[in-house]
Amino acid sequence: MRLLPLFLAPTLVLSAGALRKPRRGGPVRSAREAKRIAEQDTGGRAVHVRSVPLNGASGGWEVDVHMAHEARGWRCVIDADTHMVHTKTRIENPPLPRR
Repeated sequence: MRLLPLFLAPTLVLSAGALRKPRRGGPVRSAREAKRIAEQDTGGRAVHVRSVPLNGASGGWEVDVHMAHEARGWRCVIDADTHMVHTKTRIENPPLPRR
C-alpha cells in the first residue's frame, strides 16, 4: 500500500503537463502567425495584416478579419510578446480577396 502513491505520482505529473497548450518561444514574427491567432480568436478569415507599434520593443500586428454570414467583421491587434489578442474592435466586414 505504501508503493501506490509512488506509482500514481508520475501519472499525475504527466497528465498535468498535457493540459497546457505548447507555445513557441519569442515574439510573433510573421504575418501568417498573426493571422492564425486572429482567426482562432474570432472564428473568421483574416484578410489583411500589418505591423503596428505596440507597448514595447516587439510591437504587434493589426489583423482585419472577415466574418462570413455577418454584417460586421473584426480588427484585432495581436501583441507580439504574449501571442494573444490585445484589442478586438468591430468594423465593416472587409471584402474577401479575389482568387
